[in-house]
Amino acid sequence: MLVESKKADLAGPGISTYEKVEQILPKDYQSILNRKETMQALFAVKRYIEENLCKELNLMMVQVPLIVEKDSGMNDMLDRDGSRTPVDFPCGLGLEKRLEAQVVQAATKWKRFALKQFGFEVGEGLNTDMRAVRKDYFLDHDHSSYVDQWDWEKVIMAKDRNLDYLKDTVRKIWKVLKGAENLAFEMFPQLKSDKYPPLPEEIKFLHAEEILDMFPDLPRKERETAILQKYPAVFIVGIGWVLKDGYPHEMRAADYDDWVTPTVTKNGELYHGLNGDILVWNPVTKRRHELTSMGVRVNAETLKQQLELSDQLDSLKLPYHQGIITGDYPLSIGGGIGQSRTYMLLLRKAHLGEVTVSVWPKQLKDICKQKNIFVLD
Repeated sequence: MLVESKKADLAGPGISTYEKVEQILPKDYQSILNRKETMQALFAVKRYIEENLCKELNLMMVQVPLIVEKDSGMNDMLDRDGSRTPVDFPCGLGLEKRLEAQVVQAATKWKRFALKQFGFEVGEGLNTDMRAVRKDYFLDHDHSSYVDQWDWEKVIMAKDRNLDYLKDTVRKIWKVLKGAENLAFEMFPQLKSDKYPPLPEEIKFLHAEEILDMFPDLPRKERETAILQKYPAVFIVGIGWVLKDGYPHEMRAADYDDWVTPTVTKNGELYHGLNGDILVWNPVTKRRHELTSMGVRVNAETLKQQLELSDQLDSLKLPYHQGIITGDYPLSIGGGIGQSRTYMLLLRKAHLGEVTVSVWPKQLKDICKQKNIFVLD
């Protein structure tokens, strides 16, 4: 039974049934801000995060694609098992053979190509106001088929491919998120209350192996929930490598984050991975809440290793992968910060649909309405 639970926990995101969604949504919810106030706070937070993320990480805002060519290898496959596929369509009226295009699921790979395209030097990078479609999500309170992220990427040197550099970058991002929360409190003081405590000043770093040691009998999501009771903001390091129980903490695609590099030896055990997620405890939903996935990106060696482990070596022939193998694309660190996820957390909302316009099934809308949650149409 435990083995089945751990396997199921590696599947695509979402709660999986609307009976469960109905159970987990808060019973005594009342939005603190009305819809107009929500939009005012949302765009102020958006401007603050974009400006200060660029300042802290030495980035600049650039345009980002909504669609890419299918054969470019630029699209983000999100995981290794191929369970979440992009939207495909032909385009180009009048062409003898139409272009085969895909709607992006994220700009993870494109950003590394873009670092070269825009001519960024070491220590410089880009940030984007990325929009995507992920059609294979279960639609619940914090998963939508419409995705908005601050997708950022920065050029680094080989010597920066280490845990200290990764953690320093995470701390800078956390500083920006805390500053955005303070801005929201200044605009609307009613957001600050004993019922919903603020984000902690510091974020806790733990490797996925350490969390497994603490809660060996729990599946991944339950381990995250348990650790967030002790530390309300955690960066989980090393997501993708198979842990000592025979499962990765969560599946990760083989061709962007580096999850194979040995990093830390603790108590005689070797840990792996130069990537991770920021998770926080959401006091409104009383659930784990992921804000960002990020990491040092693969180099030529680790790309080959991860593709081999994932049985995807055929991908090496694609233009994106060739750019890494040949060194045509620079070494980098990058990630995606969920915009609506961030607004939902900072503005004390119970559902993504209160801060973003997307499509939601009638069944979910009816459940929300019964709980005084009104999503935007």
